[in-house]
Amino acid sequence: MFKRIAAMIIMGSTAASLSGCLVAESTYLKKVEEADTLTSGLGELQKKHDQLIADNTALKQAHEKLKVEAAGLSKDKQELEQVLKAKSDTLSHNISELRQKVTALEAENNALKAEIINLQKVKEEKVKEVSGTYEQLLQNMKNEIAQGQVTISELKGKLTVNMEAAILFDSGKADVKPDGLSILQKMVDTLKSVKDKAIRIEGHTDNVQISGPLTHSFPTNWELSAARAINVTRYLQKQGLDPAMLSAAAFGEFKPVAENDTKEGRAKNRRIEITLVAKD
Repeated sequence: MFKRIAAMIIMGSTAASLSGCLVAESTYLKKVEEADTLTSGLGELQKKHDQLIADNTALKQAHEKLKVEAAGLSKDKQELEQVLKAKSDTLSHNISELRQKVTALEAENNALKAEIINLQKVKEEKVKEVSGTYEQLLQNMKNEIAQGQVTISELKGKLTVNMEAAILFDSGKADVKPDGLSILQKMVDTLKSVKDKAIRIEGHTDNVQISGPLTHSFPTNWELSAARAINVTRYLQKQGLDPAMLSAAAFGEFKPVAENDTKEGRAKNRRIEITLVAKD
């Protein structure tokens, strides 16, 4: 009985001992598993730490590079600002000069416009004066004009009175005949009123050469045309025209207005022209 009880005690103790060993082993395994998990996590954290250190180093390098570039940009900015300021100063100076030039040109243009307006008025007055002279001469010499002995033309402010030589001179003569003086007298008052034009008297002939006794006075048509022009000029001077406004010119047969192969053409070429021209 005692032995049975002892055996039972031994068996109970053994069972209790085995039960305690099983609990300790389970806890150990759990701790080992936790340690492995922590070791694995530590490795990952170490890798992440190493990567972060590498990234940090790269960022620091980038930061330093950016600081250097920023310093360079700051210097470039200062230089650019200096260049821009210099250009701005130059432009301001140029603009100031241009404004002065524009002001001067505007003043000059205004003066020129005023002068143009004034010249236009003067021109209009001169045109009116020439036109007035033209109208007066037409009225005064309407009979001679009607007979075809006198023509009066006006072109671009130039007025010309064309008179056939036959109404002023006898054939081969240079002295103005009485009837011719009467015709010239019709123009005197009108020509006296001309103030801003010179009066040119031109002598013209046909191409028939001087012959016979006339050659003693007029060797060629030059002398005849000159003498006739001068005599008309002298008459106008005697009638009170300012001699400073008068001039005489001789063209002989070298400025015809018609053909010399007909009697009518030669008659037209033998002429005196009184022309109002611009003063020298």
